Order: sequence, then C-alpha cells, then structure tokens
Amino acid sequence: MKTKTLLVASLALFSVATWAATPDEAMNKAGCMACHAKDKKIVGPAFKDIAAKYKGQDVTAKLMEKVRKGGSGNFGPVPMAPNPPDKINDADLKAAVESILKS
Repeated sequence: MKTKTLLVASLALFSVATWAATPDEAMNKAGCMACHAKDKKIVGPAFKDIAAKYKGQDVTAKLMEKVRKGGSGNFGPVPMAPNPPDKINDADLKAAVESILKS
C-alpha cells in the first residue's frame, strides 16, 4: 500500500511540474509582451537591454518588487503599471525575471 501511495504521489508531482508554465508563457499570459520584446523596445525596454543594464548584479528581488509596484524612470518616462500576484504569481514572476536577466 505504501508503494502504491508513493507512486501516485510521485506521478502527481511529475504531472504538476510538466504542466507548469514556462517564463515565456507566464509573461504572455500576464500581458508583459504587450509592452516588451526580447530584442527591441516597444513601449518598455527590450529584455536584452534590461539584462545588459543589470549584468553581474544580484537584482532578482529588486526587479520583482519593481514589477509588482510599477513605476518609471529607469528606462524613460513611460510608467509601467503595477503587476499584482493575481496577474502573475510569485513563482512565475521570479522565473520570468531570471529569464530576462539571462537574455
């Protein structure tokens, strides 16, 4: 019985991990791609420009907070709207920011 329970639990965890959104999927769903692109400025900066600005810095938490609160000034005067957890959850936001920093 224990083996069967362990097997079912393992399969459930594997299934959840398999269905988890990729950073690109999460950013599309959250609407990030309406204003940002990987390699060109749209309304907001290109992800490659964000990565270049923060290269070599440990800024994941800082950028997550910036995305949550919104604001302007780092890449020009156009403000970014706040992005609350109901728009993109913490895990997906962290994965998205880490992906952007690797651009």
